[in-house]
Amino acid sequence: MKSIFVCKGEDKVIQPGEEVIAAEGDSLTLNCTFETSFSQSYLFWYKQEVNIYPKYMLKRDTYGTKENSPEFKEDRFDAELKDKSVPLKIQKLHVSDSAVYYCALQPTVTGNSKTLYKNLQSKANII
Repeated sequence: MKSIFVCKGEDKVIQPGEEVIAAEGDSLTLNCTFETSFSQSYLFWYKQEVNIYPKYMLKRDTYGTKENSPEFKEDRFDAELKDKSVPLKIQKLHVSDSAVYYCALQPTVTGNSKTLYKNLQSKANII
């Protein structure tokens, strides 16, 4: 049986748009809340550096699944989906962590990369 996901108008993620300033070695948390009509939720975090497409970092879901890309190890990059929130925690900051970070709900990431990029434009944390 094939699953079909439809992104309805009430399905969205909300991120503060402000710039976050932190020092090398510090830890920080980037907030992301979401609204969805689905009982099962799949949330993703992406990192976008200048002139590069967003890189997949991690996925969390309501089943308790934790999946991190090999480049973003859980000891430094972690998130916990709780209620309608999935904050990204980054520990032991490196200068190379400076980027725009995007939170996405599953219907946002089922399309092609152009659609993903367009949908994520206004949902950013910059550090």
